[in-house]
Amino acid sequence: MFTALCCALALLLTATAARAVEPFRASYDVYRGGRALGVATLSVVPDGGRWRVDLVMDGKGLIGLAGLNAQQSTVFDEVNGAYRPISQSTLRKLLFTRRQTTGVYDWNARKATWTGDVKKTRRAPVDLQPGDMSGLLINLAVIRDAQPGASLHYRYVDSGRARTQQYLVAAAPEDMSVGELHYSALRVDRVQAGSEQTSIWVAEGVPTPIRILQRENGEDTYDLRLTEYKGSLTK
Repeated sequence: MFTALCCALALLLTATAARAVEPFRASYDVYRGGRALGVATLSVVPDGGRWRVDLVMDGKGLIGLAGLNAQQSTVFDEVNGAYRPISQSTLRKLLFTRRQTTGVYDWNARKATWTGDVKKTRRAPVDLQPGDMSGLLINLAVIRDAQPGASLHYRYVDSGRARTQQYLVAAAPEDMSVGELHYSALRVDRVQAGSEQTSIWVAEGVPTPIRILQRENGEDTYDLRLTEYKGSLTK
């Protein structure tokens, strides 16, 4: 579920107005069916000449023990406006258990591999193609690429899997409120078969999603709602 949420966040469509990566830190309240589950942070920070995007979810009380506590990071380069993953890590903390995986994207060998608590069916190397991204990087690409009425296409390579993803951007923005702030945000829906639905709301000039909603079988699983963000961590 955490991995699917990260997808809610190969670049086959050239961005009409690619923007350079800038550091930020965003805070979210996390809900399920209107009930508060905990908090989350999404951030992009410099990392030794590269960049790192982090998603941390922190559940409270029994909710946290049930599986909301999780962390995922991707170290990446920005190459000609495209986000190229270098390494990826995921940590999930459940009741009495701790599961961790690490992925390496070897662009010289054109292979990506994962180690740690990975299913046997996902341990084989995955062939890389130009433009491949992790789930977290796709979230950033959606923010960068969303234009009214656009169809966005990406290739997801994460957690030992590779698959194409398509997102459809609404033709017109809708009004959204975050505390005392008001945004005109475009809704972006991931197109896929099955019971899962993922929607991301993107506002012009905001480096992070205003809201991320994941639903399964018609019911909310995770609903992240922005509470605040800082757009430059280097100043």
